[in-house]
Amino acid sequence: MSTSQSKSELRQAIDDFLDELRRENASQHTVRNYGLDLAQFEEYFTRAGTAPPSPDQIDRLELRAWLGDLHQQNLNKVSIRRKLAAVRSLFEFLLRRGRISVNRAKLLASPRVPKKLPPVPTEETTNRLVDDIAAGKLERPYPERDLAIFELLYGCGLRISELVGLNLQDIDLKEGWILVRGKRKKERQVPVPGKALAALTRCIESRTPQPGENAVFLDKHGRRLPDYGARRVVKLYSIALAGDSSIHPHTLRHAYATHLLSAGADLRSIQELLGHASLSTTQKYTQLSLQDLVKVYDSAHPRAK
Repeated sequence: MSTSQSKSELRQAIDDFLDELRRENASQHTVRNYGLDLAQFEEYFTRAGTAPPSPDQIDRLELRAWLGDLHQQNLNKVSIRRKLAAVRSLFEFLLRRGRISVNRAKLLASPRVPKKLPPVPTEETTNRLVDDIAAGKLERPYPERDLAIFELLYGCGLRISELVGLNLQDIDLKEGWILVRGKRKKERQVPVPGKALAALTRCIESRTPQPGENAVFLDKHGRRLPDYGARRVVKLYSIALAGDSSIHPHTLRHAYATHLLSAGADLRSIQELLGHASLSTTQKYTQLSLQDLVKVYDSAHPRAK
């Protein structure tokens, strides 16, 4: 019996869903996390060595029992919400494909968690970090590539998957624009600021690619740099030069949006630059700026104490 024939319907459905995520340009990090959560979901429904039920046979009561089991494991609410979101996305995919008639996972209530604003480094902290990288304060084998990673994450607000997905043909060095492929393969053009453009130019000039490799950012083998490789670069420099392990690629994207808003950019423009489908997603940066204003008021206004 072949591998595909031996798979349960649920396992096949999960594999098809993960393949769809890859085709839609989801990051390796996202696909990996979905895969782990859905594998645990499959394991719950695989009892005593029997095959799990097919997705259309999993009813609301069974889903509630699975959710209850997550609570009994004393998982935190954020983890439970993430696992439920993965199952909802799987069932939504199957609904679109006509493989189930209703997304029963949508009927389950997500546990409420307090809203936390993402930590954002100050302009001074972020610029000092990037300037220290540009000054070569940390000796690394690919300094041009590493500097361009930081310049584009902070200077253009890219997601890590968008950054490593850049190809040479997506870059217009003369006009200072890049073509970015975001979530669900949506494309947008993003302007590249001067320092980022200079770093990007040096990065491209220093490339030593394998034959036929069009990726802008390469690993040591001359192949496309994977997202986890870019994450490691960011973490290494952030710890070594800024002494801050909380700085990661998405932190720099938050900083890009927050600092633009603080400088007077309007929310609609920031929405376009970030590639957000909904303005409500972008509005969280307004909350960050308001939080900063409250801190300034508390520290400076004579009536604040």
